[in-house]
Amino acid sequence: MKKIVVIVFLGLIGLGFSEFVEYPIDGYERTGIKRLKRLQMVKNGELKESSPLPEGAMKSWEDIKLNLLSRKEDSVGSFFEVDESFQKDIGALFRGLDKSYSLAILDISDPDSVRYAERNKTLGYQPGSVGKLAVLTALFEQLAKIYPDSFELRTQLLKDKVVKAGVWGLTDEHTVPVFNVEKNTLVKRQVVASDVFSLYEWADHMLSVSNNGAASIVWREALLMAAFGKKYPELTDEEAMAYFKETPKKELTDLANDVVNLPLRDLGITSDEWRLGSFFTSGANTYVGDKGGSIGTPYGLMKFLVQLEQGKVVDEESSLEMKRLMYMTDRRIRYAQSPALKEAAVYFKSGSLYKCDRSKGEECGKYMGNVQNFMNSVIIVEHPDNCRYMVVLMTNVLRKNSASDHMYLASAIDKIVRKG
Repeated sequence: MKKIVVIVFLGLIGLGFSEFVEYPIDGYERTGIKRLKRLQMVKNGELKESSPLPEGAMKSWEDIKLNLLSRKEDSVGSFFEVDESFQKDIGALFRGLDKSYSLAILDISDPDSVRYAERNKTLGYQPGSVGKLAVLTALFEQLAKIYPDSFELRTQLLKDKVVKAGVWGLTDEHTVPVFNVEKNTLVKRQVVASDVFSLYEWADHMLSVSNNGAASIVWREALLMAAFGKKYPELTDEEAMAYFKETPKKELTDLANDVVNLPLRDLGITSDEWRLGSFFTSGANTYVGDKGGSIGTPYGLMKFLVQLEQGKVVDEESSLEMKRLMYMTDRRIRYAQSPALKEAAVYFKSGSLYKCDRSKGEECGKYMGNVQNFMNSVIIVEHPDNCRYMVVLMTNVLRKNSASDHMYLASAIDKIVRKG
C-alpha cells in the first residue's frame, strides 16, 4: 500500500508574513490591546519601524462606519440580483478556468443601487481561518446575552476579563506579539499554556496574526459564557477547568457546535453555506470533539458581510466592533496585498488548508498541496473616493501557491469596480 504523507495547515499567513495587524491603531485606551500602543508610537515617530504603515491603515476607530445601515430593513437576498454588465466583466477574468475558482462580489458604493456578480457561489470549500469570523460572531452573541442592555459593559468585559491559555492555546506555530508597555519592547513568540491575556487581546491575536490557539481560546470562552450566563464575568480559571472535567464530552461538543453555528443560522446562512465543525488546535480536543465538519461558500460568507454592514450581526454596535477587529493596520498579504488597494481601508480575513501526497513524486509544499490546496479571501474595500465593495474569493488550485493569483485578481477586480 502506498504511503501517504499528509501535511495540513489551518492558518492565515505563511512564514515571513506574521507582522500584519488589525484594529485601528488609536484603540489602545479603549480596548487595552497592548500592541496598539506600539503602533500609535510608531505613527507618532516615538518608535522606529522598518515598514511604514499603508495609507489605508490610518483610520481612527471613530472613522469606521457601517455602509448599509440605510438598507437595514432590506432582506439579505435583495442584494444578490446579478448585474449583467458587471457579471460579464467579472466573468471574463476567469475565462478558461475550472471550478477551482469561486467568487461573490458586491459593489456597495451606492447602497441604493448595488452591483452584484458571482461565480460558483454555492461551491463548498474548507474555510480554514476564515472560520474564525464565526468564532468572533459567537463571542459577541454571548456577550449580548450577558449584557443585553449595555454594549459598554460588553466591551468593558472584553477589556477587563483575563483568561489563561491552558492546553487550548497549544500546538500552533503562529506567533503572537507581546508588547511591554513599560519597557516599550516587543517579543513575538508562540503561545504557551501559562499565557494570560484579556478577551480583547485573545480576539485580536485570533484575527491579527490568525493564531489558532487564540481562536480555540475565544471559542472556549464563548462556550463558557453560554454555559454560565450572567455568572461568567466572575468565573475563575479553576471553576472553568472543573466544568470541562466534569461535563460529558458529548455535551460539551454539542454546546460548542451550537455556540458557533446557531448565530449563522439566525442570519439565514445554512449549514451547507457555512459551518464550523472543529476547534483550531488539538489541545482543545482534550475536552471537546469535532462535529459536522467545516465548510464555507462564497454565497454564505457574502451573506455574512452584507448583514455585518447592515448592522444585523448580533446588533448594530456588535457589527461595528467586529468590523473594527477586521480592519487591517499593517502588513497586508494575499488579496489585500494588491498595490491597487494601498490607499484603501481594508477589512480582511484569509484562510488556507493544504494536503500533500508525496508518494506520487509530484512537487508539493507549503500552500502548494497536490491533494487539496484551499486559499480563501474575505474582504471589504473602502477607497477614499467612496468606491466601496466586498469580495469573497475561494480557490482550490493544486500544486500552486495561490497568493499571487489572489493578489492579481484583487487588482483586476478593483479596476472593473472602479470603472463603474
